Amino acid sequence: MKKHGSLFKGIVSLVLLAGIALAFSVSPAAAAPEYKWKFAQTTVRPTQAISMKLFCDLVKKYTNGRMEIKFYPDGLMGSHDEIFHAVQDGSIEIGNFAPYVNLVPGGMFNWMPWTISSWEEAEIAFGQPNGILYKVLEKAYNEVGMHILYTNSQGPYGLGNNVREIRTPADLKNLKFRVSSSLGSAKGLMNMGKGTGMTVETIAWGELYNALSRGVVDGCWDMWPSLIEERHAEVLKYYTALDWMWDGNQIAVNKAKWDALPKDIQAAITRAAREAEAHQYKLAKAAVKDMEARLKKMPNFKIYYPTEKEREMFRQKAQPLSIWEELCKPWLDKAYPGQNMTQKILKELEAIRKQVHKN
Repeated sequence: MKKHGSLFKGIVSLVLLAGIALAFSVSPAAAAPEYKWKFAQTTVRPTQAISMKLFCDLVKKYTNGRMEIKFYPDGLMGSHDEIFHAVQDGSIEIGNFAPYVNLVPGGMFNWMPWTISSWEEAEIAFGQPNGILYKVLEKAYNEVGMHILYTNSQGPYGLGNNVREIRTPADLKNLKFRVSSSLGSAKGLMNMGKGTGMTVETIAWGELYNALSRGVVDGCWDMWPSLIEERHAEVLKYYTALDWMWDGNQIAVNKAKWDALPKDIQAAITRAAREAEAHQYKLAKAAVKDMEARLKKMPNFKIYYPTEKEREMFRQKAQPLSIWEELCKPWLDKAYPGQNMTQKILKELEAIRKQVHKN
């Protein structure tokens, strides 16, 4: 009997020790996350979605599972503006946004015409922490309660339409073009079409395919990825690779929730953001090259590549400096009183251009 009692006690002890060992062997990553956030993509852009999903995975990895971000692609959480306001009020923590001035009053820097003309320039100007366009856009997003995590880009914009090939500003004659709330781009296009009888119509990006297919508008500014991924090439006949403005949109987080995070979690998210941004640039460059090649093979889609002399005609007629003075200077003077920021930014952008083309 004594032997059986000793054996029973031994078994109990082993079970207890095994339980203790198991408890201590459980990895912190297996525990429930301290922070469960949502990331809503506002557009249907598969290439960007890959890097966004990577960002979410990296955050989980670099926080050792303390934060888990669920990714909702393709506008599943609502329209662009609906998701923007949801991130503002904190019901969604993260989204990717085009900072239209009706949402972000200082967001006009994203699409100022004839400002950025290459991937290298974009990476420097939008890069964190010292990129000149990052700095002003971060301040603009802060004003509406957000913090920029990183920037996405799809490359240069050209002009597409269904009436004729556009080689000079005169070819804009009597065309009806779609524009948006990106005022710098809209004013640049209207200046380029001034005196030609060209008219404009404000249409949301998500409604553009239907507007082109129904003939509500004749044309629009567009990008290589959108011509493929958003199928705009199906409803356009002509495309001029003008490269007159550059695409940028920001992955932004509710600032109050960001500020409340521990510093080590912020550092981990920032690390994930830098890697996702670098991944997106690499992916986008390769994708744009592939898409351009595919579009060249489409039988009913014609691409025109203007000469530098022809591009200069468009640039001069767009009057980009006057647009900076009209749109950017008032906000900059208020946000950076007495610092002459308009001239400082333009000087920095010119230095970036010289640096890139020198290399």
